Amino acid sequence: MFYLTPTEIETYHRQMMLPNFGEAGQQKLRQATVLVTGVGGLGGTAALYLAVAGVGRLILVRGGDLRQDDMNRQILMTDDWVGKPRVIKAKETLSAINPNVEIEAIPEYVTPENVDSLVLQADVALDCAHNFEERDLLNAACVRWRKPMVEAAMNGMEAYLTTIIPGQTPCLSCIFPEKPDWDRRSFGVLGAVSGTLACLTALEAIKVITGFEKPLLSELLTMDLGGLNFAKRRPYHDPHCPVCGNHSH
Repeated sequence: MFYLTPTEIETYHRQMMLPNFGEAGQQKLRQATVLVTGVGGLGGTAALYLAVAGVGRLILVRGGDLRQDDMNRQILMTDDWVGKPRVIKAKETLSAINPNVEIEAIPEYVTPENVDSLVLQADVALDCAHNFEERDLLNAACVRWRKPMVEAAMNGMEAYLTTIIPGQTPCLSCIFPEKPDWDRRSFGVLGAVSGTLACLTALEAIKVITGFEKPLLSELLTMDLGGLNFAKRRPYHDPHCPVCGNHSH
C-alpha cells in the first residue's frame, strides 16, 4: 500500500470529503488505468475530468488529425494544432493540467490487431469512439477479458450512457443488436452537449473504480438535451447474445 503525498492530499481534498470516498477512494483512482477510445468532444472531455480527479494512468486512443470543425467541442485542442494528430495534443494539455497523471497517447484507431493489448492494460474502458466498428471491437474485447466498459454515445441533441460489467449486465451487442445508422461525421453537435455526456461518462468511471456511488448497471440513461428529458431504461440481457451470451455464468 502506498500513501498519497501531501500535495495529492491537498489537490484532491474536496473530493475526498465526499461520503464513501475518502483517502481509500483516492488511492483506488491513483492505482487505476483507464482506456479512452475516441478523444474528441466526448472522450477528450471525459479524459480531462479523469485527469483532474487523479486517475493514475490514461491510455488515449484515436487516429487522425485535428480538423477545424472539431474546434467547437474538443476542448483539449488549440487552434494552432489543426492538421496535427489529436491525441498528441490531448496528452500535452492533460499533462499541463495534472503532471502527476501518466498518459499514453496512441495515434491509432481501435482495430482487431490492437484492441486486446489495449483492454488488457486497463481497469476500465471508456467507449467514446465515433463509429460502431470500433465500439463493437471494444465491447467484444471487454467481454473477452472481463473488463468494465462505460458506454457513451450521442447523436445531435440526444445521448445515452450505461456501464457494462461483463457477466453481470447486458453488453453493447445486447443493447443494440442492430446498429444505429449514424454516419461518422454527419450529425450536428454542440460542444456543451458532448461535454455534458462526457462529464457523466467520467463520473461513471470514477464510480466503477472507487465504488463510492452505484454506477448505471443494467440501466440505459437516455438524454434529450434539447428538452432536457432524462429517462432510465432497462435493456434486455440476451442469453443468446453472440458476444456475451456464453460468458454470462
